[in-house]
Amino acid sequence: MKHTYQIEGMTCMGCLSSVKSALSSIPEVTEMEVDLETATATIEMEKHIPIEKLEEAVQSKSKKYHVHPLKPDGIKTRTFDINGMTCNGCKSHVEKVLSKVNSVENVSVDLEKAEAKIEMKSDISIEKFQDALSKDGGAYTIYKSGKRPEVSENKKIQKQKGKGNGTYYCPMHCEGDKTYNAPGDCPVCGMDLVAMEPDLSAEDKTYKKLLKKFWIALAFTLPIFLIAMSEMLPDNPLYNILELKYWNWIQFALSIPVVFYATWLFFERAYRSIKTWNFNMFTLIGIGAGVAWLFSLFGMLVPNFFPNQFKTETGTVHVYFEAATVILTLVLLGQLLEARAHSKTNSAVKELLKLAPNKAVKVVDGEEKEVAIEEIKLGDILRVKPGNKIPVDGVIVEGETSVDESMISGEPLPVNKSTDDKVSSGTINGNRSFLMKAEKVGADTLLSQIIQMVNDASRSRAPIQKLADTVSGYFVPVVVMISIVTFGIWAIWGPEPAYVYALVNSIAVLIIACPCALGLATPMSVMVGVGKGAQNGVLIKNAEALEKMNKVDALIIDKTGTITEGKPTVEKVGSFGNNLSEIEVLQYIVSLNNHSEHPLAEATLKYGKEQNASILKITDFNAITGKGVEGRINDKKLALGNESMMEYAKTSVSKEMVEEVQKYQKQGKTVSYLAVDGKSVGFVVIGDKIKETSAKAIKELQDKGIAVIMLTGDNHDTAKAVANELNLTDFYAEMLPQDKLKEVEKLQNESRTVAMAGDGINDAPALAKSDVGVAMGTGTDVAIESADITLVKGDLHGIVKARNLSEAVMRNIKQNLFFALVYNSLGIPIAAGLLYPIFGILLSPMIAAVAMSFSSVSVIANALRLRSKTI
Repeated sequence: MKHTYQIEGMTCMGCLSSVKSALSSIPEVTEMEVDLETATATIEMEKHIPIEKLEEAVQSKSKKYHVHPLKPDGIKTRTFDINGMTCNGCKSHVEKVLSKVNSVENVSVDLEKAEAKIEMKSDISIEKFQDALSKDGGAYTIYKSGKRPEVSENKKIQKQKGKGNGTYYCPMHCEGDKTYNAPGDCPVCGMDLVAMEPDLSAEDKTYKKLLKKFWIALAFTLPIFLIAMSEMLPDNPLYNILELKYWNWIQFALSIPVVFYATWLFFERAYRSIKTWNFNMFTLIGIGAGVAWLFSLFGMLVPNFFPNQFKTETGTVHVYFEAATVILTLVLLGQLLEARAHSKTNSAVKELLKLAPNKAVKVVDGEEKEVAIEEIKLGDILRVKPGNKIPVDGVIVEGETSVDESMISGEPLPVNKSTDDKVSSGTINGNRSFLMKAEKVGADTLLSQIIQMVNDASRSRAPIQKLADTVSGYFVPVVVMISIVTFGIWAIWGPEPAYVYALVNSIAVLIIACPCALGLATPMSVMVGVGKGAQNGVLIKNAEALEKMNKVDALIIDKTGTITEGKPTVEKVGSFGNNLSEIEVLQYIVSLNNHSEHPLAEATLKYGKEQNASILKITDFNAITGKGVEGRINDKKLALGNESMMEYAKTSVSKEMVEEVQKYQKQGKTVSYLAVDGKSVGFVVIGDKIKETSAKAIKELQDKGIAVIMLTGDNHDTAKAVANELNLTDFYAEMLPQDKLKEVEKLQNESRTVAMAGDGINDAPALAKSDVGVAMGTGTDVAIESADITLVKGDLHGIVKARNLSEAVMRNIKQNLFFALVYNSLGIPIAAGLLYPIFGILLSPMIAAVAMSFSSVSVIANALRLRSKTI
């Protein structure tokens, strides 16, 4: 049986590939055809497949894909997420409101999934739906499918956060990829949540808020500290003014603003961690400082409860208000410094955000008009003046200039641009004005994709993080146990006053331990490293790829567009015999290639245009991946491609024809044969210059111990000529997509860690299968979607940069983990009093607080060193 379905969410060839892959994984599917233009999938199946199973399959690739029954022509189905529905009454209300929007045919709302499926006659903007929901007075928010921010179920957290305008996440990934609807504290570790898209104003507000609290804490803590330290003076002059017990009450009064205002957030986080059983740094701080403060208050209220060893000569109990407030103030200082340092870790993304222009000059009927970026539509003609930022991605239609692309490619030299050359949003025009046509706007521009990719990668988790997660899971309970044991040992075997020593040292153990230093070790380095890569034109999709790149020992590279410039040009069109003239051969070639997306096809079309070759109507067009294309012109069957394509088309190629073609192939040229009705009638010779950086990059990779292997669909002679020029001993020619895939699997079976670099649709399977897929940013959408790393400039030297970056980041992570583990391994025993029997040294809780506060800052500072690293 055969059924046709509408596929929602497909926008590019990468989406097409993903949907095909998802549907073909269903055992009952025997044949399938997916059409991007009509957004449909025709599926032949052994037995009926429930639409829910099809939906589940495509959503395993991306939540943006949805499967719907095919509706009458003109009716489209779209899925949206809805926030704010709490009951069936809300569901009915939302259905009623949305169904009244013009062009809406039908609305179906699922309360459990919190989503709405809307059938419409034409595409309706999400803003129009939101306006309808807002005007009605309901507190409902509509999002594109999969774009709804996740809201914390903890009501107290929601109350604390208030209203927010973005999504936030925990820098330590305590709950995986969970996000929150507004700034606040992570309910697990207590760390400040971080905006997915850096918000300069929010970060500045957080810093200023902490700074204000710090100055208040310092103002009240300083006199407490001076009062306490005055006991070390002979004939303490303060006792001439008031007795010690009254000075204790003054210390208590001064400590109230510190404990209950400036640093109360630490106790809130500690309480929440104990209540939810998610122990963290604030658990230890809350217990340690809280015990010291409460002990002091209890000692003043009920002094006779305590034995004499806890009392002074005047009969008052020793108080520790200065220890509690100094500890809390120092921890607050650490949080302040951390907030300042943390804001620098995503500075690369902030710089990218600053690149995005907000205005453009639109040309309408010869008149220039300044418009907002949001108003630009596909196909609009824009004027870019000297020194201005290019507003969107597009192509130059009039004029020439030089463009500074350093902000997205990492290359300092301006690039010359002329008619038909592509330009990218955020890059800076030189000293000439030009006209361009908008081809990608909004989230589809290269700059937007870079920002999104960097943000996603910054939040991803490297496999090495599992070590830190495992250790952190046991850390706080172990530290609490060590603190209790420390108290017991000092109370039983310690010198007099034993209980005082026991209390002070057990508090020092709690205060010095810093699980956050361990938790921050990996994510901080990843965040800075990914940003550093983006500044150098190396886009990392996730932290796992960054870690794996460090282990790669075999690199497979494609030829066209990877080793070569990817800007092929036609050097000759030839005819075999007297059957057709060269212009007729060219006419057939450009007519066939007019339907092809291959880079070689574009070269022939450009050449045909220059030669004024007319394009004939093609029917039954078909692209044979890795071989060529075929189609019909009137009653003639045409085939264009390599030797394999000629075999596929059952066309014989004479020895004389092969010899003529080989002359060009041995020069490293690519040659395609043209066959008409099963007879070879001509050929086209296409040259593609090897990039200047390819040879140097390959040499550098080989020097790092990486085996470089070239795989190409070209013939052996062409491949050999290119390999010889690059001093490559390992290369394979006439490789189909499945052959490239098998080569990746073969190397992996030999226990090699394989990276694959390519730029075409035929590279996508191998890119997806390799341990690290590297796509050239100049290539196709499907190649980029299949890859883990994208090189903006499409240059092999970018792989060298990616390897250097990976080595630097992994080294930095290991340094951070080593520091955090060694710091805690040494600090906790010293705080417990390990050095006292030998050297008579004890660690004051206040010194422990200083050490703890700066441990996290040290980890972040080490990660920030990556910003100055040259890759």
